[in-house]
Formats: sequence, C-alpha cells, structure tokens
Amino acid sequence: MPDENPAAMRLDLFRSLWGWPTGPGADWARCGAECRENGFVGVEARLPADPFARRALKAALAGEGLGYIAVVFTGGDVIPDQRWTVAQHLDRLAQAIDGAREVGARFINVLPGNDRWALAMQVDFFGRAQSLADAAGITCSFEIHRATSLYSPWVALEVIAQVPELRFTADLSHWVVVCERLLDDPADDLAPFLSRVHHVQARVGYDQGPQVPHPAAPEYAGALAWHQAMWQRVWACHRAQGRTETTVTPEFGPDGYTHLLPFTRAPVADIWDLNRWMARTTRDQFTAWSQTA
Repeated sequence: MPDENPAAMRLDLFRSLWGWPTGPGADWARCGAECRENGFVGVEARLPADPFARRALKAALAGEGLGYIAVVFTGGDVIPDQRWTVAQHLDRLAQAIDGAREVGARFINVLPGNDRWALAMQVDFFGRAQSLADAAGITCSFEIHRATSLYSPWVALEVIAQVPELRFTADLSHWVVVCERLLDDPADDLAPFLSRVHHVQARVGYDQGPQVPHPAAPEYAGALAWHQAMWQRVWACHRAQGRTETTVTPEFGPDGYTHLLPFTRAPVADIWDLNRWMARTTRDQFTAWSQTA
C-alpha cells in the first residue's frame, strides 16, 4: 500500500499467478477482487506466446486495474531446451520484449540462458541480452533460478564483474538449495549482486529445498530471518538509488515446491494462504524497516 509520506519509498506487492489458470475462461474479476482485498497492485505471470492471448490479457488487466510483470523463459520453459544456442535464446528474448511492451508490462522478469554454458558464453549472452533491453527501452530483470545461467551465486558474481549494468530478480531460495546452506558466512559477499537487484520474489528456501512447508513454522525461523535480512539490504540499496518504489512478489507455488503428504499427495498448506501470509508479513516488515532505517 502506498506510504502516506510522498517522499518515502513505497512497497508495491504483486500477486504470482503461478498455478492460477490464466487461459480462456479465467475469472479475472475474482483475481482482481482478491488482489485488491490483499493489497496487491498487480500480477506477475507468464507472457502468452499467442498474440490473441496477449491482447486478451491486456484487456483483462486493464479491466481490473492491475499492473503486470511479464515472466519470460529464454530457453522455452523453466528447464531450457538443451539444444538451443545463445542466438536462439536471444531471438526468444527479442520476441518476448515486443510482446511484453504490447501488453504494457511494467518490466520483464527473465529466466535467462542455460546452466551448462561456459562462462564466456554466459557473458556473451548477457551482454547481448542487455543490449536488446536497452534498445527497447524496457527493464529486463534477470531472475536467479536453478537450471538457468544464474543458478549459482558464484557464476552470477563472475558475470556481474564483466557485465555490471545487469539488473536482477532475487529469488534467493534457489541459491540456498544450490549451495545447501544459508549464505551467511562472512566470506559470502553478495553485495555486488544485492546492489543490482531490481525485483524481489519472496519465497523462503532452506538447505534441502526451494520452499519451506510454511514460513511461519518455528523450525524455519532462521531461514525466514536470513531471507528477510537480504530483502532489507535490497530495499536499502533501492532507497540509496533514489527509487520511489520497490516491488515484491510473494511466490510460494505448486509443481514440486509445496510439500505433499506421502501416499495421498495432499498438500501440507494452501498456496494462496502461504502467499497472503507472505504478503502481510513482508508489508509489516517493510513498514517497520521504513520507520526505523
């Protein structure tokens, strides 16, 4: 919710539509009502490949007064197609930039590249990807995610050293899994990355998984506290950079992330409840930080 002080940086919360049906027949009125009820100013969702679907999405979002963060996979999907070249990834990104501008995206959240590429290929890809974004006049926020080029903090820091103009989406749960620990050792200097974060995805990971069963559970208090401390460092960077707003998407989701009971496969928690809890908690955290920082 906007801060009453116009000079203060505000927190804009976006709702993740991961797992929510966005195709034909989607109940956008219900989505909009739930967003407004819970303080979300917009949604973060995959960019449709079909131009008719993009126009329908644009109309639905406008009808409900919702902002939009476009989600794009340069490799075709969450797990990139292993046959695709750097050029094919860049072609997909160029097409997505056009599509995102058509829908009116606030910015593009890009899951970029492939984890198997050599460092020289990664640097080449990111340099050219950033050039595409600059030429289009749109922000591409490159998400850290397993299976992509940014699967590891150490690879990301190497890329930053050579392409310092990049901006990132911080889904730090992935790095916690890859490194199998919270990155809280004095040697874990993530400052060059945190100062370049454009957007935060608020999901809490732990050493053996990208999503805790429930972030309110006391056994995961340490993991929650570490993620929250990292988000506050991002907010501090944003304020120092003169930003008037910072964006966060609570992103607890399905697809192997939500824990399931054995045999029955019943979920241990409701995804929408998890994301609403994360939204409330993050809003409270941001308010407290704003008043004391």
